Amino acid sequence: MSKAKKKVSPKKKTGANNNSVSATTNAPKKRLQPTRSRKKSSVATMPKEPLIFGKQNYIWMGIGFGLIALGMLLMSGGAMPSPDVWDESIIYSFRRTVLAPFLMLVGLVVEVYAIFKK
Repeated sequence: MSKAKKKVSPKKKTGANNNSVSATTNAPKKRLQPTRSRKKSSVATMPKEPLIFGKQNYIWMGIGFGLIALGMLLMSGGAMPSPDVWDESIIYSFRRTVLAPFLMLVGLVVEVYAIFKK
């Protein structure tokens, strides 16, 4: 039975016939070009419009945002060192009642200036 299986299995070709087959397969092949998309890119078709704000406007907006953030940071906190002791100077300090709100208002004014600056 094993001999019959060997007879049925295909044998590889060797010799001159194999070389002639490989010579025809080594012929230069045509290079295929990639197909082009029929859809046009939306980026290319959109007209370029100038930005609403310039570089200076964004710099002023960043400064205003920084002042507002600094004011909020200065206003935060207020934990008492001991729960048994009430210290008004911690809660109602100059930093929290005057300086921080002033910085936040200045930041808002700078933001308005940055928006209206031409």
